[in-house]
Amino acid sequence: MELIVSRENMMAALSRVVANKGAPGIDAMSVEQLKPHLSEHWLRIKEELLADHYRPAPVRGVEIPKPGGKGMRQLGIPTVLDRLIQQAMHQVLMPIFDPDFSTSSYGFRPGRSAHDAVLAARSYVAGGRRFVVDLDLEKFFDRVNHDVLMARVARKVADKRVLRLIRRYLQAGLMMGGIATARSEGTPQGGPLTP
Repeated sequence: MELIVSRENMMAALSRVVANKGAPGIDAMSVEQLKPHLSEHWLRIKEELLADHYRPAPVRGVEIPKPGGKGMRQLGIPTVLDRLIQQAMHQVLMPIFDPDFSTSSYGFRPGRSAHDAVLAARSYVAGGRRFVVDLDLEKFFDRVNHDVLMARVARKVADKRVLRLIRRYLQAGLMMGGIATARSEGTPQGGPLTP
């Protein structure tokens, strides 16, 4: 947790969150309001994180159309403060988990993009491959089992405060139409930590 809340890591996370812009969460705080908020409240927030007392806010639920008109996708928009904390966690956790990902995986990977995936596909075609398999696990993120996920994360993350904070993010709830509902499974798509 100390590495996550370190000044260098938090400053990098702040730069990333500000650059990504994004819509406000349930507290209506904009990205532009984040820096002044942190100037006033960061020491308390940091202490809450280190003492394992921080409680994330529920995410703001929005639905967006899926590509090709195949229904709607549920997104969860975290508050900008929670996006900052998630981004800081992501920056520390990604180097731990990324080496175990498939070399054929391009989504949400550092130094990889959709353009890289297209280049790889072109090289497969040039090498004589002729078939493409398009696979999508329907509602995968909606059905992620929290206990299974946390057991897998705990294999590589020893800090219990980090593990409890990840679980709190998973269970923070979804706010739609002014009503917050708790989550016992699934992970909302839309925050930096989701991947």
